[in-house]
Amino acid sequence: MKYTTLIFFLFPMMIWSQPNFDKAEKLYKAEKYEQAQSLFESVLKTNTSDLKTIEYLGDIAGHYKAWDKALVYYKKLKILKPSEANYYYKYGGALGMKAQESNRFKALGMIDEVKGSFEKAIGLNPKHLESRWALIELYIQLPGIVGGSESKAIKYSNELLRLSPIDGYLSRGHIEEYFKRYKVAEQQYKKAILIGGSRVSYLKLASLYKNKMSDPEQAKTVLETYNNKKVEDKF
Repeated sequence: MKYTTLIFFLFPMMIWSQPNFDKAEKLYKAEKYEQAQSLFESVLKTNTSDLKTIEYLGDIAGHYKAWDKALVYYKKLKILKPSEANYYYKYGGALGMKAQESNRFKALGMIDEVKGSFEKAIGLNPKHLESRWALIELYIQLPGIVGGSESKAIKYSNELLRLSPIDGYLSRGHIEEYFKRYKVAEQQYKKAILIGGSRVSYLKLASLYKNKMSDPEQAKTVLETYNNKKVEDKF
């Protein structure tokens, strides 16, 4: 009898929760984050372990750069589903952003956990591209004395090359550009264009010409080539 009563008590809450989740999701996709947040928080009150709701709330907190709040949500996701790589990736990303906004001493204490989160994501999903990109960024920006390493960044770039050639060439171009080896970066971005022809590849090469190699005309040519390619692809 008690079990039946509980079912009847919860059923209206479940019916109410789903439409609100759907509304919140539409608002989120329309970038109406404040309205979406309010609805997601209401949904979470009726279903405190709903993974997707918690993830959306973490993403909204991240959008507003409320890193401590985002970390609470992402940490909860890791506890609820420790086998999901993306939760570790998002946690590591939020922690990394918090470290950037912290004083140097406090940030140093976070670095190992940031790295560990991305490495855990790769361990759970060996094909996780975003975590490798994040580690590349981390290793090229950190000073060597606190763990920065170009060779480790290149290691992850090589892994990307095996998993996704276009990401491999783009990431290697990014490394070369960061260290001001612009001609080598140019070659890598051109390889990315040849293998995939993605918009990002063209934009990266155009940006390199315009902002690093002082060649706006070449940048213009690259963008025109991409626009012409888009027109041709329509036919």
